[in-house]
Amino acid sequence: MIWREGIRMALAPNTPAPATGLTTTAAPFIEEARAHREIYIHQPYELYSDDNQATWGRLIGRMQDRWGRYGNRRYLEGLDKLQLSPARIPHLEDINRFLQPLTGFCARAVTGYVPSYLFLDCLRRREFPTTVTIRDSAHLEYLPEPDIFHDVAGHVPMHTDPAFAEALVRFGACAAAAARRVAATADQHEKLRRLTSNIRAMSRFFWFSVEFGLMRASPGARDGDLKVYGSGLLSSFGEISHAIEAPEVERRPFEIERVVNQPFEIDHYQPLLFIVDSFDHLFALVGELEAWLVAGKLDDVAGGEPEVKEADLASFLAAKHD
Repeated sequence: MIWREGIRMALAPNTPAPATGLTTTAAPFIEEARAHREIYIHQPYELYSDDNQATWGRLIGRMQDRWGRYGNRRYLEGLDKLQLSPARIPHLEDINRFLQPLTGFCARAVTGYVPSYLFLDCLRRREFPTTVTIRDSAHLEYLPEPDIFHDVAGHVPMHTDPAFAEALVRFGACAAAAARRVAATADQHEKLRRLTSNIRAMSRFFWFSVEFGLMRASPGARDGDLKVYGSGLLSSFGEISHAIEAPEVERRPFEIERVVNQPFEIDHYQPLLFIVDSFDHLFALVGELEAWLVAGKLDDVAGGEPEVKEADLASFLAAKHD
């Protein structure tokens, strides 16, 4: 877009970035893109402020020991492959040069919130919607909204693993199945009711697996021998240890029926987490989720959080599915 190119060209190579930079709470570039209803953007790297860069370094630096202690082995291998530097926020182009030859996945810059169908269809196409803003230096803890630290340091290392990548692709295919099914429903009220329930079920599955999932440290390991693979935990300094060690956290085997009917809240540490055996197990669970969806077993899940927004419903209703 011309206006976006204008922002890029207005900054000479040696011009300091604006003080606000690309901070989650203050990013004029993102605000203007949203005003133009843009979702997919380039990463305007020259707009990161010195404070943004320092914040990235602090976030990476303080997580190293916790990742080594609590992170899943495949996540740690992904970190090693990507070689994320604390010295600077990564260029997504550089990330993708390493990532795509491994699993075909790429990080695709977005302005923030992506309606459900578009987000899931990105996964089907091996694209991960990636936020380019970074949290304020005064608030380093996990935020309800994603930022580049959550997306790149929390999610992307997992995308280097072929088994996990295939589970994401299969999960994305669930959205296409839901869109085809709802398109075949004639009654408008019933269409929206089913779709709302289906989206809520898929959101809960994603939350308790990709975002806040636990995994046995090795095949056949005891319930007490757990590691973290969920990105919401891997990007939270406090909650990553709480998830593994806190006695008040309930940790249960991952069961589809329990997960899709389990509401969650985003403004406090999670009191209930679910355990998978492996990424092959996760892949099988996604297949089971799709089978439940096609059979109508996700049409009446329990109400409650998360809220299903009108934009999420509209994204499915407008989907061009094959």
